[in-house]
Amino acid sequence: MPTKQHELPVEIKKWTRDHVKEWVLKENLVNSADANLLYEQDICGTSLLKLFKSDLLDLGIKLGPAIRILTKRDELVHLKRDQKGSQGNQSRRLCKPYPFQRYHDAYRYKANYILDVTESGALDFIEPCHEFKAYINTEQASNENKMRKFTWEVIRFAAACMNSRTNGTIHFGVGDSPDYTQGEILGISIQDKEAFLNSLLQATEGHFEHKHTDAAKKCIKSPRFVEVLNPEMTSTEKYVIEVDIVPAYMICQDNFYHVYTVDKKEVTKKSKSKALDQDKVKEKCNLFLIRDGPKTKNLLVQSTKKKDLEEYSRFKEGIKQLSQQRREAEEKHLTDVKGVQGSRLSEMLTGGSQSLDNSRFERYLLVTNKSHKMQLESLEFLLEMNLTAVLDFDPESAENGLCKYYEEHRKINVHLPQKYKITEAVEDIADKLKLTRNTSWVLCSEVKEDNWFTEQAASVRNVISFLCRKDVLPQKRFLVVFLLLSHVSDKMDPLLEVLNIFWQELKGTDQILCICENKQTFTCWKDLIETRYDVDISARSIYELSLTEINGTVLSLWSENRRSSRFLPGTGAGKVILKKKDEECLDTLSILCVNQCEGGSEDMESLEQSFYKGGKVSWWNFYFSEQPGSMPFIKRDKYDFIKNTIIPELCSSRQACVYFNILHLPGCGGTTLAKHILWSLKDTYRCAVLKETSSNFAEVATQVVELLLYEKVEHARRMPVLLMLDDFEEMDDVFDLKQHVENEFEKRNLGSKCPQVILLNCMRTESWEQTEATEDTVFIGNNLSESEQKQFQKKLEEIEKKHKHVDTFYGFMIMKENFSIEYALGVAENTLKNFYIDHKHAQLIAVLTLLNVYCKSAALSVSLCEEFLELQTKPVCAYRNMEDEFEKFSTLVKCHTVGAKVVYEAVRLIHPIMAVCCLHKLTTTYGLTTAEIINLLLTNNKFYECTQGKYKLMKDVRSMLLKRHHFSKEENRKDVKDNMFSPVIQTIAKDTPGLEESVLSNAAKLFQKDAFICQLLSRYQYIMKKDFKEAKEWAKKAKDLAGDNSYISDTFAQIIKNELQNEINKSKGEVHLSPETLQEYLKLACSATDAFRTTQVIANNEIAVRSKLKSGKSPYNTAGHLGEIQVAVIITGILEKVPFFDPSNSVNPNILEKVLSGEKKIRDVSRDDQNQEHTPYYHVLEKFSDLFCNLKNTMKHHFNFLDSFFVNLEPQFSLKDIREERIRQNLLRCFHRYVELFCKSDVTECLKSQPQSIKNDIDRSLTFLEMNKADTHSGILDQLSKNSGEKMEEIVRTYMYILSNSEQERSVRNRYRINLKYANVVLACIKPESQCILPYKILLDKLREVLREPISYKDSTALHFIAVALLWTEQDSVMSYISQMKNSFRNEMGSVWYAKKPVVHFYLGQKPGYGHLLCRENIEKCIKSNSASLWENGMIWEHENVRHLLYRATGQVQKNTILADTMDPAVKIEIEPERKNQLCGKGQTNRVSFFIGFSMRGPLAFDIQFH
Repeated sequence: MPTKQHELPVEIKKWTRDHVKEWVLKENLVNSADANLLYEQDICGTSLLKLFKSDLLDLGIKLGPAIRILTKRDELVHLKRDQKGSQGNQSRRLCKPYPFQRYHDAYRYKANYILDVTESGALDFIEPCHEFKAYINTEQASNENKMRKFTWEVIRFAAACMNSRTNGTIHFGVGDSPDYTQGEILGISIQDKEAFLNSLLQATEGHFEHKHTDAAKKCIKSPRFVEVLNPEMTSTEKYVIEVDIVPAYMICQDNFYHVYTVDKKEVTKKSKSKALDQDKVKEKCNLFLIRDGPKTKNLLVQSTKKKDLEEYSRFKEGIKQLSQQRREAEEKHLTDVKGVQGSRLSEMLTGGSQSLDNSRFERYLLVTNKSHKMQLESLEFLLEMNLTAVLDFDPESAENGLCKYYEEHRKINVHLPQKYKITEAVEDIADKLKLTRNTSWVLCSEVKEDNWFTEQAASVRNVISFLCRKDVLPQKRFLVVFLLLSHVSDKMDPLLEVLNIFWQELKGTDQILCICENKQTFTCWKDLIETRYDVDISARSIYELSLTEINGTVLSLWSENRRSSRFLPGTGAGKVILKKKDEECLDTLSILCVNQCEGGSEDMESLEQSFYKGGKVSWWNFYFSEQPGSMPFIKRDKYDFIKNTIIPELCSSRQACVYFNILHLPGCGGTTLAKHILWSLKDTYRCAVLKETSSNFAEVATQVVELLLYEKVEHARRMPVLLMLDDFEEMDDVFDLKQHVENEFEKRNLGSKCPQVILLNCMRTESWEQTEATEDTVFIGNNLSESEQKQFQKKLEEIEKKHKHVDTFYGFMIMKENFSIEYALGVAENTLKNFYIDHKHAQLIAVLTLLNVYCKSAALSVSLCEEFLELQTKPVCAYRNMEDEFEKFSTLVKCHTVGAKVVYEAVRLIHPIMAVCCLHKLTTTYGLTTAEIINLLLTNNKFYECTQGKYKLMKDVRSMLLKRHHFSKEENRKDVKDNMFSPVIQTIAKDTPGLEESVLSNAAKLFQKDAFICQLLSRYQYIMKKDFKEAKEWAKKAKDLAGDNSYISDTFAQIIKNELQNEINKSKGEVHLSPETLQEYLKLACSATDAFRTTQVIANNEIAVRSKLKSGKSPYNTAGHLGEIQVAVIITGILEKVPFFDPSNSVNPNILEKVLSGEKKIRDVSRDDQNQEHTPYYHVLEKFSDLFCNLKNTMKHHFNFLDSFFVNLEPQFSLKDIREERIRQNLLRCFHRYVELFCKSDVTECLKSQPQSIKNDIDRSLTFLEMNKADTHSGILDQLSKNSGEKMEEIVRTYMYILSNSEQERSVRNRYRINLKYANVVLACIKPESQCILPYKILLDKLREVLREPISYKDSTALHFIAVALLWTEQDSVMSYISQMKNSFRNEMGSVWYAKKPVVHFYLGQKPGYGHLLCRENIEKCIKSNSASLWENGMIWEHENVRHLLYRATGQVQKNTILADTMDPAVKIEIEPERKNQLCGKGQTNRVSFFIGFSMRGPLAFDIQFH
């Protein structure tokens, strides 16, 4: 019978006609008839190789099948030729045999590889001899026959080895000559492994003499099934079966062993049935086998020759001597000591520290190959390693290898090598890969091994080059570990190339460690490296330890604390295990566990000294302070207030997420206090610290909620999360994160009756005036209380007993000295003595000082400092304290970890006060200017070379140059230009005028592609130097880089506006302008107006994109509107200097107003000029008439838009925007000019014509409304915050007078009627006792009248808003009004309300009539507080006075809204909750009660309570 297709002889010329027939059928080349034709023509392998197309056609085979046969044949020939050549080129693809007497190694064979051992006899008794058996022609045999063949071959080989006293291995599935290349890996398919083991045990009992069966069982080891892989490392589902023979002296002694060719048990059975002589049968079948070279020889061969028996006798006589030789060989082998590889492993893995907790290596990279499942249980140590990246060359790793095993226990990010290609900023790539957050697992064998060098080698090289960059991993502080889990025997193995690339990148092997599972693997690895690269890797290799020993050794290098379980608080004082992988998944949070630090082996003295010298506080400091014999950690005065008052009060809120603030001056202990709070509450709350302020808030919110819900028992109370936020720059960020958390609750439909997440916001403030604590904020200033000073004094006494050199504990001493500037100046003076700027250490300390003064979070990476100080020459692993490298300045600096996109170690000054004092000393005592230091920073390329922290440093430098301090009105700054530039630029301009220009010039060179640096140069040129031409050049560069940015566009417009103002200022003394000057001014004014209108267009596009993409939190930029108004104001001033527009013109004083209002054209003015003495002016004005002919309406349009924007919209969070306040102040100044020009009472007209007095009164009334912004509903609503009852009474009377005494067109009259309703409601809120207020019923009647009339589109929002508010408690159905209000407001405001929220103008009160509408000021007045946080946290609703004041409505939940009850039970009004998450976790039919607020976007429900 022909063999199966996959068992065809390797060489085609050895194929029989059966093989050929089988091949053409299996490959579907021909049909059965054609196959039979080839068979009948006796076409064998040799014939097949010589066939031509004509031969096949002559046989009667059609053209198609003939071409298929020949094509397939040629492909096969080429394939086999390539394989043969590849084998020749790759040392014939030699491989080592499986390690002797090992069963759990991950060693696998590759198909068609050649074992590099030969069939042999006894060597040195210990080195095993080998025998190969193909064992592949058994498919047609019965299972019984297959097992009989297997067991007999093993018995023969075992007996020979036992008698020869040599170790040996017999291999099944390994080819032998002549059919195969000797030692060729073939593999066999196995269905039942257990059958081989059982059959061998039975055969041992049957073939050995009874007295030797126990010895035989001990010498014959269990079969080992070695998997056979394809060359590309995928499984063939075949195995090589190996049986090791170990004839140990203690087992064999001086015995010798005969075997029977037949099973003696079968002989016994047959003899009983056939009365045979058992002894004669056994004697006839008796064999005495030995190893004779590569063969097994029987010395009891049936022969009459005396010579054969003599050899048998001699062998038996020498058995004692042979046994003794075996014994001596065993003893010699046992004396080969493993040496000191365990300690070497510890030394090399830790860099000499002998502890992985304090390893000199910050990061580890792992390179590994094919693993075996038996190995995985000994690789636990990898789970504890800080693996930054793993380069995995096992193609099945993710399915059943190391990758899968590791991922079951740790968080990994699986990547392909292509992800490491540099296509953007390196730091951004590292951030996307989360390279220093979680282990990056790089699958490097996604292609076949033969194609690896052509298809994947370049990508893997990119990976290695990326990881070895100085700005990614710390130079010489990471270790590359090669863990060889499989043999590397092929000189083209990718691991060799990977080692070579690392060797080149790292310039040697000092940062490389090779771990081999056994000496065989190491020897082959070492030889290949030496042959190919001439590098000896021995000194950097571990190979005498088993994986189990390696595992134990590495695990012992961790402290108990590092390896012990971590716990979170659970309900009922219980604890929950926090699994390592789950903790790593929460990678934006640093979690504080219940058992934090317990069992740790940290150096208490070292950690305490670091803290007292100015280092950041760690959990260890709190832990040590609780140990016996230690003084408790210093409690700041605000500690108990926060813990016992603020947090409990916050817990009474019904919001899912609440916050409170610790505002502190830099260096005054705010962060330490916050962490102290967390430490004390770690048993009550699930505490964590946000690692990075730049983290994605959506991701943070998700992880916070995951922490909240972690291992929560169903129906059990959740343990709230207390999350500390440190060093946010803007309060908006806190509110933004809070909103994201609430959105996450909504997304998961999580309900809450009390806060589930508390944000502890620890934020620096620049204000030096201490403020009193509020409901949600405490202030930590630079002035210790008396009790705090006593605690610091006691602590100093304790420190002096435990530590030396306490006088250098400046971080502690500055606080102990109550932040004394004199003390800090003294330290600075002593430390900086003999400062010389030409020294590199001095340059570095100067730059660091400057950075820490003007950018509080700035630091220089340790890598950068090493490069700058040229410290790279130190040997790898040599211990280096970076602080000491600053020499005499070492006491001024401290190392800490920076959590940027790439986590790294950095250096900063010990204290902000020390930074200020050092800079003072440098600039006063040593004559160093701030400009010199910053120019050093900007121009020295070493600061921006490829080192860690480069991008963070550039960001800090950029921030230092750009970021301005926006002072509020209350801070009463004398110089309005104090915030025009960043503090460092203003300091330079003040101390060394003119040098700021060189600084900015250098900044522009460093940040060549930065639009905002160009913008800064532009602003400097037009504000400080008045060089408008240069300013425009920089502005154009900025626009080229960021043309779609409205703030860049605004700068260009501001330049033109300021150029115009500057030119006007030059001619201030002139009474009238010349026509030429007038033309010049109007031309500039026209350009400025166009530029501001362009800014408006860009701002609209900008906000539309943000709104569509839901990205960014910047609100609409109103600068274009304000700028156009300001230019309009300037234009009015210009025109007043035209002779006939001069306000002092007694003939026609209002002519300018009429022209600007559009009532009169320039040509009309010219026609009225009888003398035509101003003709040149008329020509100029006519040319620019479009600019000003309708200027009043243009200004009015912008005023109305901005009033509506600022009155009806507010920031997302209840925090006043200082910049917005400034815009409104500027707007108010412009409005005063508008009033001055257009809101004058025309007394002369009134005197000329008495009959028109009523009309004049109406005009004056309208002017009064306009000048008080009471001509719009937004302006009237704005009066709520001004609280002027008298003015509102006048406004109400004015509207009553107008409506009673004049007839306007309907749309105008309706607007007045609507405004009257607003005026009455606002007056009722401000001054409810006023006699001017219309009776409530009359007001409602008049409102209904207006509602029945057609309303212009402009007035829709105003009418329907006041209708909803006033008619809510009436029988009227307000649902249609709500719908119309929402639609009109959306259309009116467009996208500009993105990142804003509608203002709630009124709340529904309990009293009837006007009393049912209350404004925010009414509510704040009743609780005597206007704290924004009360509103933000929802604590305002908890006040009893507020509950009595407001009406609690009822309704029913439906999806994400509430159907509010009305007077009519059949009518329900849909109302949205202020926070949608308030409805989460509840059923859809729940009854609720709530307070109602009215905004332009619809009514909102507050303080929702479920019933």
